[in-house]
Amino acid sequence: MADPPSAPFADWPDSTFNTLSGWTWVGCYGGYLLQCDALKGFAHGFFTRHWSGRGPAELAGYLSPGLTVHRLRQVHGGIVVTAHDAVASPWPEADGLISTAGGESLWVCGADCTPVLMADPGTGHVAACHGGWRSLAAGVLSAAVERLMVQGVEPATLQVALGPAISGPCYQVERSVSNKVAAPLHGDGLQRLLAAGHVTPDPQHSRQPLRDHLDIRGAAALQLQDSGIPASAIHTCPYCTFSEARLFHSWRRDQHKTVQWSGIAGQAMAGGAG
Repeated sequence: MADPPSAPFADWPDSTFNTLSGWTWVGCYGGYLLQCDALKGFAHGFFTRHWSGRGPAELAGYLSPGLTVHRLRQVHGGIVVTAHDAVASPWPEADGLISTAGGESLWVCGADCTPVLMADPGTGHVAACHGGWRSLAAGVLSAAVERLMVQGVEPATLQVALGPAISGPCYQVERSVSNKVAAPLHGDGLQRLLAAGHVTPDPQHSRQPLRDHLDIRGAAALQLQDSGIPASAIHTCPYCTFSEARLFHSWRRDQHKTVQWSGIAGQAMAGGAG
């Protein structure tokens, strides 16, 4: 049974409840969901573990009434499909989803991987991607931006929210994983990740195989920037799923196959795009 709506914040004084810069907790009858202020023109939400047991068919109603629901069978790859390709079970095997018309809600899930929501105020188009290390290595975010460009979107006008995910200090990986995540980036990807602090060598594992701490959202941001999205338009949620056990499921922490959902709804297309 789902926890009561007040459960995540019952012990948070009012003075510290909604103090995240650029992010806002929104309360509704079913519970609390997190929104990115930069996407405020679009119905969207990052849901917590307190919504467990409720999937997109139910959650869509908390974003806006009358939305169609589009989701994926996530396979940790680089395939991106349109909402028209994801209308019913069996859901398509992919890790990125883009809108084709207004009123479509796009959904991804995860427990440590990054939920990536994109929105274009000009055309009303949106995208939702599952940003795990394997899908980043496969270039899923670049592929999503390319598909949006076909819909008439200019990358420079996109706003992107990188939702709750595991943080670098809590995410240790082998250097081979860092190399794979770096491969789609322009230039020397690994050196760029190291220079930006998104990959930090673990000094306790200086022998082979080398191990790093990987900031998966930092790596996602670089891939988005390489696709033409300004750094100022990429907004990273400060929450770490591993550290915030009262709010989020974490595979690394719990070793349980439980997830939280994230979704965004497209708007009516400007100028007939779509």
